[in-house]
Amino acid sequence: MTDAMYPTTTAELAKRRKELAPNVHEAFQEFSRAVFADGALPELTKQLIAVAVAHTTQCPYCIKGHTRAAKRKGATPEQIMEAVWVAAEMRAGGAYAHSAIALHELEK
Repeated sequence: MTDAMYPTTTAELAKRRKELAPNVHEAFQEFSRAVFADGALPELTKQLIAVAVAHTTQCPYCIKGHTRAAKRKGATPEQIMEAVWVAAEMRAGGAYAHSAIALHELEK
């Protein structure tokens, strides 16, 4: 056991996931390849979107993986940080927008 909040990903964990559900694992891998392939959006743009979404969902594995992938595809540190700021604004914007629910309740 480790003191880290999230376990370190290992080849053994990846192998075990695949062993437990091989068909689903392969389908997910194929889906991921299709999603991130160049299309109407280039892969770099998709990886920057993924960096932002990963910060919004707060998945540390996704943050690490998609930051690395964006960098490999040529993203600059400035682009990656701007994607993070977009995520921060969207997350804060959600709280701001949902304040309408609280305000509505206060009027009852």
